[in-house]
Amino acid sequence: MHRVMIHPASYENCQKAVDRAFELFPQEIAQKKVVIKPNVLRASEAEEHIVTHPSLLRAVVEKVEKMSPASIVVGDNPGLFNYGDNENSFEKTGLMDAARGYYRNIGNSTQKLDFNPDYMPEVGISKAIFDADIFISLPKFKTHGLTVMTGAIKNSYGILPGAQKARLHKIAGTPERFHDVVVDVFCLRVPDLFIMDAVIGMEGNGPASPDLKEIGQIIAADNAVAMDGTVARMMGLDPAKLRFLQKAKALNLGDFDDKAIEIHGKMFVLSDFKLPPLGGEAMAGNEVIQGLMQDKIEVKPQADPELCTACGECVEHCPVSALKMQGDRPVVDIETCVTCFCCQEICPEKAMSLK
Repeated sequence: MHRVMIHPASYENCQKAVDRAFELFPQEIAQKKVVIKPNVLRASEAEEHIVTHPSLLRAVVEKVEKMSPASIVVGDNPGLFNYGDNENSFEKTGLMDAARGYYRNIGNSTQKLDFNPDYMPEVGISKAIFDADIFISLPKFKTHGLTVMTGAIKNSYGILPGAQKARLHKIAGTPERFHDVVVDVFCLRVPDLFIMDAVIGMEGNGPASPDLKEIGQIIAADNAVAMDGTVARMMGLDPAKLRFLQKAKALNLGDFDDKAIEIHGKMFVLSDFKLPPLGGEAMAGNEVIQGLMQDKIEVKPQADPELCTACGECVEHCPVSALKMQGDRPVVDIETCVTCFCCQEICPEKAMSLK
């Protein structure tokens, strides 16, 4: 039986929820190397809620400090090409200060590991994460245009430094295959504890949507499949229709069935929660869902002329060079675009929408 904690919290008092998480899911941290990884999509303001909130990171760091670790490292690999450099992303979001001096650029040193040969024979993950005795993941309660939701499993995509993330987006090619890739990356180093920022969540066209949702919770678990299954239900989704959860369960990484999960706290479904376009369900073998996924492949990014500043970041970071500037606006080559939505993730002005 898996356990998932759902604990009421604000950013001012989230330490109580963090303390409770460590009571429910104790970690032997004394004299151990500990890595704490927030979700740092890109440089942004904390109030945009694109990243794990600094208050939660600070609370976790302070809790771990008291447990006498041998060392603490706080880090992530933002963006697809370490957009704007790691330090800039941590500084602007407020996560650098919240890291209390333990921040490290974990993209500077990698450990090569065998990977799924259908995509790449090997990948490099941040060596700090590979060497960690205890790996704590701090995902954010958000939607995602390609995987529907981003939570415990998707947060591990950031263990890959730099352009590998973009290359895997390109090689995957379809939403279904990208769901599989996300799980394969997760398996490279499964975190020991997950503590999710669900105080203010994101709905709509995530993972960089302006549509925010007040939830008022911290969610914790020591199993990613159970956490993501619970979060999916809170969003009004059937977790059995999410391909990445199907695959994770098939690999015996955990169970999302509600009968396999004991909830510590109050489980509830968010009313009128907005999902990404088409809902994004990637379910193998279901003709209706497969039709939706084909439609999703045909969805392409467009720049909102009211928001776009012609900065060119989307053009620079497109893994297949499907975007180019025409006048003062990026335009997509439909034949080249692989619908990875990287341009949407990386746009600092949230100007890229899906049409």
